[in-house]
Amino acid sequence: MHFSTLFAGAALASYAIAHPGHDIHAEMQKREAALAGLPRNLDHCAEKLEARGITAEAAARREAAFRKAREERGIDPDSPQLKARDAATVLATSHLSGTTYSPSTAASVLFAGMNTCVLSPEVTQGPYYVGGEFVRPDIRDGQKGVEVILDTLVIDMSTCNPVTNAMIEIWHTNSTGVYGGIVANGNGAGTRDPSNAYNTFHRGLQHVDSSGVAQFITNFPGHYTGRTTHIHVLAHLNGAVTSKGKYEGGTNAHVGQLFFDQSLISQVEAVSPYSTNTQSLTTNSADSIFRQEAATSDPVVHYSFLGSSVSQGIFAWVAFGINTSNNFNVGQAASLAATVTVTNAQTGTATATTTTRTA
Repeated sequence: MHFSTLFAGAALASYAIAHPGHDIHAEMQKREAALAGLPRNLDHCAEKLEARGITAEAAARREAAFRKAREERGIDPDSPQLKARDAATVLATSHLSGTTYSPSTAASVLFAGMNTCVLSPEVTQGPYYVGGEFVRPDIRDGQKGVEVILDTLVIDMSTCNPVTNAMIEIWHTNSTGVYGGIVANGNGAGTRDPSNAYNTFHRGLQHVDSSGVAQFITNFPGHYTGRTTHIHVLAHLNGAVTSKGKYEGGTNAHVGQLFFDQSLISQVEAVSPYSTNTQSLTTNSADSIFRQEAATSDPVVHYSFLGSSVSQGIFAWVAFGINTSNNFNVGQAASLAATVTVTNAQTGTATATTTTRTA
C-alpha cells in the first residue's frame, strides 16, 4: 500500500521532530536514497526459502522455542495458542486474526511467517544509538514491563540463504518511553536525568546461529512523543567481541526498525507501568517512518501470547533481508566503554552536551 506525497507532507508537518534535534523528514530522505535500486522485500526469496526447507525449519524452531518458554514460566505448553498474527494489510489498525489456535494447529501455520514479515534495508537508526554494547540474550536489566521473546531470522537478499556470520543488535525504550544510556531533554517525560548515562537497559547484541537466527529476551517498548512504538535493529558483520563481552568494529549491513500491531500496543499500554507513561502516544497510522516502510514491505512482527493474557508475555518473530555488501554509517549518541565521554546527546536546543559514562 502506497501513500501520496500530499499525505506524507501533512504527516511530516505534524511532527517533523520526534526527539529534540531529530529531523524525521531528513531521515526518510536518507532512507530513500539508500534504497535506490535495491529489492524492497524478500518476496523474490519466498519459493527458494520454502524449497530449501528454511521456512519449515524456522516454523519448527519457533514452535519449540515457544513451548520451552511456556514451560520455563510455568505455563501449560499445550494450552491454546492465542491469536497468531494474520495481516490483511500492513496499515490496518489491528493485524490480529479472529482465529484461536488449538494444540493441534500445525506449526507451519502458526509459526511460519516467512513471506510477509520482512524488512527492507534502510538507514533509520534514530538519534539515540549507543555503540559498544554487551553481547547478551537478556537485555532487560531488571526493568519492569511485559516480557517479549524476540526471534530474528536474517536472510541474504542476493542468495536467499540465511546469514550465518552476523551479529544482531537491538535497542528500544523502557516501559515509560526512556532510552537507557542517554542524557538529553526529550528522552522521556520531564527533565534530563544525569544518572541515565550509566544505564544499559534494553540494549544488546546476539550472534546468529548456523540457521541465521538470533533470539533476545526483552520487554515490550514504551512509547514516546512523536513516534509509534518500535524496536531498532542493526545487523553487523566482521566485528569482534572484546574480553569484556562488548562488540566493536566491523560493518553495518542493515539498519531498520520493527513495529507492532496497534491493537497489541493498546493492550500493553493498559498494563502497569506502561499505563503511567504521560508522553503523548503516536499511532502506527500517524507515524511517517512506519508508513514509509509499510509502503513496500511488512515491518510488523508476528506474535503469539505465551499465556492467557498479554501480561504473561509475548513470543514474537520476524525475518528480514540484508545486503551483505552494504556498510551504513551509523551515528552514535554515545559509546559504552570502560570510561568514555558521551557526546552528541540531543538537548532541547539541539546543542551537544558531554557526560562521563562508566560501564
